[in-house]
This record gives sequence, C-alpha cells and structure tokens, in this order.
Amino acid sequence: MNRDDLTLESLIMIAHGIARHFGNDCEVCIHDLQANDLEHTICYIINGHVSGRKIGDGASKIVLETLEALKKGDNVSDHLGYRTHTSDGRILKSSTIFLKDESGKYRFILGINHDMTDFINAQSALSNIVENIEAAGEDIYGQIPLSVNDLLDNLIEQSVKLVGKTPALMTKDEKVKAIKFLQDAGAFLITRSGDKISQFFGISKFTLYSYIDQAKAVDE
Repeated sequence: MNRDDLTLESLIMIAHGIARHFGNDCEVCIHDLQANDLEHTICYIINGHVSGRKIGDGASKIVLETLEALKKGDNVSDHLGYRTHTSDGRILKSSTIFLKDESGKYRFILGINHDMTDFINAQSALSNIVENIEAAGEDIYGQIPLSVNDLLDNLIEQSVKLVGKTPALMTKDEKVKAIKFLQDAGAFLITRSGDKISQFFGISKFTLYSYIDQAKAVDE
C-alpha cells in the first residue's frame, strides 16, 4: 500500500465518522486532484443524495477555483461553514478542506455538505412562536399553580407586588388596595382563603371583611 492509498483510506474513515455523527442529511465527499480530470474528481462519497452526486462526478465551483489557484502558484486555504444550495433549493452548510500528499502537493479535497433546510424551517417556525408569545404582552396571570393553595399564594404575592410594600409597611388604604386585587381575582372563592389572607396581612377576619366591603364600595 503506497502513501496515497494510506491517505485515502484514512480520509474514508474520517468521512464515515463525520457522516455517522451528523446523520443522513450530511454528505461527505473526497475529491482526488491527482488525475487533474475536472469531470471525474469525486473518488468517494457518502450520502450523495444530498447533492445528487456520485463517485466519478466532477468538481464543484470551489474545487475549480482551487485548481486554478494552484496552477497560478497561489496558496489555498480551507473554507469552513459557508452557505451553498442544491438544484432543488435546499440550503447547505458546507466546508472544504484541502489535504497535501507527502511531497507537499495538494492531492485530496474533503468536502462536507450538511443539509440545513429542516433546521432553517424549524428556526422560522420557532421564531414565529416566540414572536407571538412576546406579542402577547406581560405575564399578567403569573405562574401556573399546582394546587389551589399554590394559586392563593401566587395571588397574595401579586397583591404585594401591586402595592410595592410588605404588609408590615402597608397603610390601611394600601391593604384595602391589595385586598381589592384579591377580591377581583376571585381569591375569596378558595375555601378558607380568608384565614390565610387575614393572617398574611396581620389583620383580624373582622377587619378583613371590613376591607372587602370598602373594596367593593370602590367599584360602586
């Protein structure tokens, strides 16, 4: 086995590893530049259905550009993560890696073409969903509770945020405002909510009912 055969064998192993890692939508091909036959540069390809190519097919635009640069004696560099597309409009993320033989001449090109169309479509769909939820505005209904007790705790927390003070620092009017919020939110429909609310605000149940009456009067 000569040096070139060893290099090609190694490239084929690498190609299979890349294709296995990214799946059936990732094409990996190897171009052999030795024959300088632009119509038949592909000597190995995996998942050729991505671009519709097969072994024995010709060079891509970037391969042609590389060969032309080499003829002029120019240096060439790898091209990584650039965008290409197929004849039927699918979007690919491509990379082209140039490999030299033991004499320092460019001999092989490893090409990777990953079909990103499904990802792009998914990104578009997700963007629409995210935009819709952002357009929905402020999260006015808060956390989804696991129980009515959690719901009551959430409502009490929201009432405190509405006033902007802890109950110990609230004036009577501010407590009425908080309790009005709870009344409007339906908190008192929860069984024994009055006990918990009065205890939280540091008032008696009699005072709580008085505040509820005052809150109702505001609406009248």
